[in-house]
Amino acid sequence: MLMQKGRISCAVALCLMTLLPQVAAAQWKSKAEAGLVASRGNTETESANAKFDVSREFVRWKHSAGATGVYASDEFGATGQRWEARGQTEYRFNVKGFWFGSGRYEEDRFSGIAYQATYGTGLGWRFFDTDRTKLSAQIGAGYKVSESRATIDDDGVTFIPADRDEEAIGQGNLNYEHVLTDTTKVIDKLLVEAGAENTFVQNDFSLQVKILGSLALAAGYSVRHNSNPPDGFRATDTLTTLNLVYELK
Repeated sequence: MLMQKGRISCAVALCLMTLLPQVAAAQWKSKAEAGLVASRGNTETESANAKFDVSREFVRWKHSAGATGVYASDEFGATGQRWEARGQTEYRFNVKGFWFGSGRYEEDRFSGIAYQATYGTGLGWRFFDTDRTKLSAQIGAGYKVSESRATIDDDGVTFIPADRDEEAIGQGNLNYEHVLTDTTKVIDKLLVEAGAENTFVQNDFSLQVKILGSLALAAGYSVRHNSNPPDGFRATDTLTTLNLVYELK
């Protein structure tokens, strides 16, 4: 019995010794950025945006989550208000290939769409994954649920109720990051969600210049396009930002 317990203890100790380097290898990364612009005088306007991303890698798994918020107003009240939350889990089955499962939820007060939620799964491939250049692509299938806002027709009388849509979609992502110099890098992220009723495309481009340590200044340009927006709303929105960025690795 003592010999059996000793063998079990040795086996447990051996397993712990095997797992310890893997636990130590788990990496947390986080990144936060925010910007604020306010004008006073003949006109009073304010705009603010904030982003937060966190990720963790452990052996073959990677978990990531993030949130984004945008707000704008003038002397008459809010003119823009949007927030988004997203998450993804990846399992790396070889050096470059991985499986993913993702989810995204968004509310935009001034887009005509009250909310939209998407869920997807598929495969991804890392073409480059070095300290200087990172390029990965994802393709998969998913499901989208969205609801338009109730509005009043152009005649000012007819009430148009909210409309809820559900549809299967195809998903595509392209993520690119390249270090130009020791202090400068470019980041570009492309998202496509294509369905029978609407195709949503978003591209976020950012140029980051390191100021001191983990602190950087980022100039960004974002384009969002819906192929079939609600009546009375434009198909394309753009956003230009200048943010302070804090990154912890």
